Parts: sequence; C-alpha cells; structure tokens
Amino acid sequence: MPSTKPSENKTPHMPEDYDAKISTVLPYYSSFHQETINLVRSLPSPPKVWMDTGCGTGSLVSKAIEQFPETKFLMLDPSEGMLEQAKEKLSSYSRERLEFLRASPTQEFSQELEENPDVITAIQCHHYLDRKSREDAVKKCHEMLKDSGIFITFENISPLTEEGISVGKRYWGEFQSRHSRTEEEIEQHLKRFGTEYFPITVEEHLELLRRTGFRTVELFWYSYMQAGFYCIK
Repeated sequence: MPSTKPSENKTPHMPEDYDAKISTVLPYYSSFHQETINLVRSLPSPPKVWMDTGCGTGSLVSKAIEQFPETKFLMLDPSEGMLEQAKEKLSSYSRERLEFLRASPTQEFSQELEENPDVITAIQCHHYLDRKSREDAVKKCHEMLKDSGIFITFENISPLTEEGISVGKRYWGEFQSRHSRTEEEIEQHLKRFGTEYFPITVEEHLELLRRTGFRTVELFWYSYMQAGFYCIK
C-alpha cells in the first residue's frame, strides 16, 4: 500500500533557492519551458486544462499562463514547500485560472478532477523515480489525459554507453564550472547520477512511452544529458 504522506521532491535545492540555482546546473533550462510553450502553441487549439506535475515553484506556469488566457492550469508537486513557493509566485491569479492540487507524486495521485487535462507536462521530475515508479507515473499521465491529449516531459537521460556516460559527465561538469559552481559542488552533483536520480536512455524512454499506451511518441529536444519528449494519447 503506498504511503499517504506526500513524498518530498528529491532535488538538492531548497524551494526558496530553486529558481536561482537550477540554471547553473541544467544547460538551457529556460529552453525546456519555452520549447514546451512553443509546442503547445502549435496545437490545433489552445488547451482548456493544462496540468503541470512536478510543478516545483511554478516557473513554467508563470510563463505560460499569460500566453494561454483561456486555459486553466492545475499545479501538482510532491513537495508542500514547492507548492507554497508556487502559490506565492502565482498569487495574483484566480481559482478560475489556477488550481493547486494536494501534494502528491504523480504515480500516487488520486484526487478527483473536475475535467481531465488536454495537456500534462512533467519537467525534470520523473527521473528521481525507480523504473517501476517511473512507469506508473507515465501510466497515470496517460490515464488522466483526454483522448488526443498531449504529454510533454523533459528528463535527465543516460548516454548509450559507459564511455558516453563519462564524456557526458565531463561535458556537463564543464558547463557548471562556467556558471561559477565549485569543483566540490560539481563533483557532488555528478555523483547523484544513478544514485539519487535514475536516468534511462532515449531508446528506453521511447519504449516506455509507447508501452504505456501513447499512439504517437516523439523526441523533440536533446542537449547535454537532457531530453524532451511529447506523446499523444
């Protein structure tokens, strides 16, 4: 039986400093949000309901909400602290535009929704899960979406070979060094690969997304050791 206590987000950053730190760790982090928004803007019609799971401090929705004036956004995160930061960041918006769901990991979410989402986004959150929990999280997103809805996810990914992993870590470490992180900070971050977060390869991602029932599965963004995928139910 799953625990009824929401799991905390396993990011090493506290909610109050997450936004300041994340761009020094993840190359092109702001592009994850902008390309997600661009992709949703390209859909035949704007979404009526958009759920952001693993929403963190609400950075994606803070950028999207003005661009989609007819869309209602649902905010979900396993961390109460992250949700409190998001509530503060988005406090000027009414409940007609924005609803905060009870803190929960995606795979354990059970709250009844008034309307299923047309879009679900999961940006840099499911790679903290083991393989079974990750698959359960993706299945939950598929289950919640409306027919023909779109699931968009960005995750840390694993290169295909051991040598590729070594190269990827050095490459990623160099990025962090250029953004003023110390050698100790970089070393501690890279040690988390495979121990605190569990990246899988692009090929494994594509297979997982197909296996969970999506009729269309595509890779649409890739850089360093991060990748973005979209899937249509």
